[in-house]
Amino acid sequence: MEFRKLQYFESVARWSNFTKAAEELHVAQPTITAAIKKMEEELGVTLFVRDKRSVVLTCEGEIFLEKVRDILGRI
Repeated sequence: MEFRKLQYFESVARWSNFTKAAEELHVAQPTITAAIKKMEEELGVTLFVRDKRSVVLTCEGEIFLEKVRDILGRI
């Protein structure tokens, strides 16, 4: 898994918003969406519950976020 994707995930989780995460990271929103979708496929779990107005971490997403923050903090 790429470092960049971990950053994308952490930013979306922090903002609870794909667009704001994309703005923060200076990438297109579809890039973030595609990366998160691919990450979910790689891991075999759903990380976010999405609807038209909100993005919320799943239980698995919460656990993964703890790990990601630890990894990012060590780098």
